[in-house]
Amino acid sequence: MAAPIPASPLFLREPEIRRGIELLYFGYAHLTRSIDAGLARQGLGRAHHRTLYFIARKPDLTVSELLALLGITKQSLGRVLGELSDRGLVETRTGAKDRRQRLLRLTSAGAALESELFDALREKMSTAYSSAGQGAVGGFWAVLEGLMPEEERDRVAALGR
Repeated sequence: MAAPIPASPLFLREPEIRRGIELLYFGYAHLTRSIDAGLARQGLGRAHHRTLYFIARKPDLTVSELLALLGITKQSLGRVLGELSDRGLVETRTGAKDRRQRLLRLTSAGAALESELFDALREKMSTAYSSAGQGAVGGFWAVLEGLMPEEERDRVAALGR
């Protein structure tokens, strides 16, 4: 892999901002393409993957928490969850404390699919991380966190706990 082009000391100029936007766009596009074939074999799309991913990260996630993470409408999430449930990939149960809560978990088939998709993403990310080095990875995370509103950062950080 070619050495990355270093950022200009004038990194807040339009050309540098545009380069960052383009790299973010194309990097994400290539990352997600690495799982498109696996999703297509299942008759699923990226919205299904994002749903599986976040439920895997936080079992017993509530529907309202998932809505907040994904930033989509209830109607869109309802369609996706319905399809995943019909395929036996996601199960819903009521909350023990609040019977109105709908808690989401992956079934064993859902966990297997999510793991397969994650392996493809991990391969791409670990290759890119190795190439960039530890300091660049931390900088990359800092930039991405800087793109999120403060209240979203806490929500995302909670996924790792």
